[in-house]
Amino acid sequence: MPLNPFLNLRRTQRHAPVAAAMPARSDVVVVGAGLIGLSAAWRLAEGGRTVTVLERETVGAGASLAATGMLAPAAEHEPGSDPLLPLALDSLARWPGFRDALQAASGIGIDYREEGTLVLAIGRDEVERLRFRHDLQIRSGLRAQWLSGPEVRAREPGLRPGITAGLHCAADHQVDPSLVMAALVRACLNAGVTIVEGCPVEALDWSGDRVTGVRTNLGAVTADLVLLASGAWSGEAGLLPEALSLPVRPLRGQSLALRTTARTGTLGHMVWTEQVHMAPKGDGHLIVGATVEDCGFVPGVTAGGIYALLEGARRVLPGIEEMAVEAVWSGFRPTSDDDAPIIDVLAPGLIVATGHHRNGYLLAPATADAVADLAANGALPDYARAFGLARFRRAPALRASA
Repeated sequence: MPLNPFLNLRRTQRHAPVAAAMPARSDVVVVGAGLIGLSAAWRLAEGGRTVTVLERETVGAGASLAATGMLAPAAEHEPGSDPLLPLALDSLARWPGFRDALQAASGIGIDYREEGTLVLAIGRDEVERLRFRHDLQIRSGLRAQWLSGPEVRAREPGLRPGITAGLHCAADHQVDPSLVMAALVRACLNAGVTIVEGCPVEALDWSGDRVTGVRTNLGAVTADLVLLASGAWSGEAGLLPEALSLPVRPLRGQSLALRTTARTGTLGHMVWTEQVHMAPKGDGHLIVGATVEDCGFVPGVTAGGIYALLEGARRVLPGIEEMAVEAVWSGFRPTSDDDAPIIDVLAPGLIVATGHHRNGYLLAPATADAVADLAANGALPDYARAFGLARFRRAPALRASA
């Protein structure tokens, strides 16, 4: 336990503790009980398969309960991300159906919000960069409305008068990660999924070139299919042979939750600046995130990280000075070499879904459907075909011929 129990204290988790015995056999074994693993497990179980999810720590311990829950393809769009945009928009279009099915299957609302994102600029330099972002969005076919400073403050009266301009990305949505994870746990259990926490997978079982199950600290499970969805840990050496190694590494992100009141006010939209993003939640929290730190699996929060978040938020929203800090935490984003997901068949009986970087919540519905197609047909659907592992193996040859 940390010396100071305030450090790395996440928001209250909404799901009940999971306690299950590990079966000796399952149609599918999912390695990782994060957002991607549970979304795929639920989808596969609804399709009639027996599914067992094995989690090294606790449900959502990596990135899923550390996230802000943004479904924001417009605000996230930046130079170099055009290849990811069709998948992002496809998955956003799947979210209303995913939401309705998840809420019906679990009986838990997920605080799905559709107010959009306000991306802000302060001062001339930031306005120029915002103009560049807006031009990129328009060229890419995204909806983004340019707002003057007074127009921004008319939408969000609590912002500082110094806001110079903004973009309203109306199609960007958000969810509450703690509610989504609670709903996924309940939906999975209702569909017959077995979830085993505190069960790190130590090795894959092979028969020839085919994966036939896994070995863990609690014993072995045989399976027709293993799904590797262990997030930032997917790239760790030891589990996969060198020829199948994944270009995935952890990027630490620090975030905090502020308690809003009638006196402090809150925001009506997700708000982005060049330093931070802020997301109001239905339980009265205002989430401020998130740092991006390439420091390996170094856990915890730092004074510098929390200062940067608070100062970045205070720069545009003075009301935060009166808000109580209720939680601070860090998590590890699973980041591939090109910041896009890896969804593929690695070997007979072995599928991977990882590397979602900061877009896990946005891409969850499309990823779960792609995994279901891979499991059923052995091939990715058209919308996900560009996100196999082969794109990294082709890269040196493409550079050599350039």
